[in-house]
Amino acid sequence: GHDAGHGSFSNNTKLNNIFGHIAHGSILVPFHGWRISHRTHHGNHGHIENDESWYPVSESYYKNEMDSPSKAVRFELPLVLIAYQIYLFRRTPGKDGSHFDPSCDLFKPSERNMILQSTAACLAMVAILAGVGMKFGFVFLLNTYLIPHLIFCAWLVAVTYLHHTDASVPWYRDGEWTYLRGALSTLDKDYGIFNKIHHDIGTHVVHHMFPQMPHYNIVEATEYIKPVLGEYYQKPERSGFLPFHLVRDMIKSLKECRFVDDKGGVVFYRNK
Repeated sequence: GHDAGHGSFSNNTKLNNIFGHIAHGSILVPFHGWRISHRTHHGNHGHIENDESWYPVSESYYKNEMDSPSKAVRFELPLVLIAYQIYLFRRTPGKDGSHFDPSCDLFKPSERNMILQSTAACLAMVAILAGVGMKFGFVFLLNTYLIPHLIFCAWLVAVTYLHHTDASVPWYRDGEWTYLRGALSTLDKDYGIFNKIHHDIGTHVVHHMFPQMPHYNIVEATEYIKPVLGEYYQKPERSGFLPFHLVRDMIKSLKECRFVDDKGGVVFYRNK
């Protein structure tokens, strides 16, 4: 589904859209809404104002405008692990709209029908789930779909957060931001046994440099870009069988990465 959104699942746009709706609709994610916001993220990653995912808030916004519930969902465990569902419906702090709403400023007027199609696909999945619940009971639905779905979304939040949030990487404003600088402000992570399960998305730097590259080529491509990038590539800490070190990394970043300076072309996360 992720590759379909990037157009790398197939050279056929219709096939990408069909498979994307099946894959995303099944997990209650509006395919075109996500695809367009994800495109915005890739086209602006590392830009404080223009990025769409896990971008930092300014110090003044954090201290004077951001309410306690928003801070809890953004910065505190375990609430941060439900951030994806909230993001789909309400986007992130400082931005308005919904991935289900064609009038959201994420979308062009010409994309209205696409957003409605994807919302319809999610509603169809809700109807299927309701039918399953009526036929087999709520406990069956809870055990076979709702709990696995919550686990999936929590894992997605953790993975995307870790790739885009660390006190060591810079964020940029107009005049300093470039596409390459944004791509290099992502981080690769080693997920141990889970690397192949989620299609090696831990090799995230090359994914941001070449987002149309299919997932099955990104590990090999990463080995080629390492010597070219040299010191600009941050080598990830190697994982054991299970990536327990990432729990430490996430807790550390949640504490350290709260906001950035109100001014400055190149800034870093801080917490005081």
